[in-house]
Amino acid sequence: MTAYDQFVRPSRMSALISLTLLALISCMAKAQAMDPSVLADFAARYAAAWSSQSPEKLASFYRDDGSLIVNGGEPSTGRAAIAATARSYMEAFPDMVVRMDSVRQEAGQATFHWIWTGTNSGPGGTGRSVRMTGYEEWAFSADGLIRQSVGHFDAAEYERQLAGDN
Repeated sequence: MTAYDQFVRPSRMSALISLTLLALISCMAKAQAMDPSVLADFAARYAAAWSSQSPEKLASFYRDDGSLIVNGGEPSTGRAAIAATARSYMEAFPDMVVRMDSVRQEAGQATFHWIWTGTNSGPGGTGRSVRMTGYEEWAFSADGLIRQSVGHFDAAEYERQLAGDN
């Protein structure tokens, strides 16, 4: 047996194992997809949690080891960190309301579009109102909780509104 035969050419067993793993991964991704009506209900409750002034309520939508990333920033990983991130927004905007605009799902990932309004009247706030649109890309775990959320909104527009520039 040559070195090629021993190390380079894949054996039939390793090919079979690779195909089996690919099939399992494919099945797992499909298992994480939600029924559209369940997803819409989840998204509506999630928006209500953002509006609730209860950071722990919002964090309960995530796995214990889930993560939230906002505009490419550092991930908030774990429910305590997610609650802390939510708390920072909730304290800065005590009248914050998040409404679901739409939610759709493709290949086990959902995209939640939202409309956020509120007045920056928390500690050190500007007293200015904001109205923002944005979205979160959700990856779900098999237990129906968010494994990862990647959020996006126009940061320049947010700053413009906080400054009161017209």
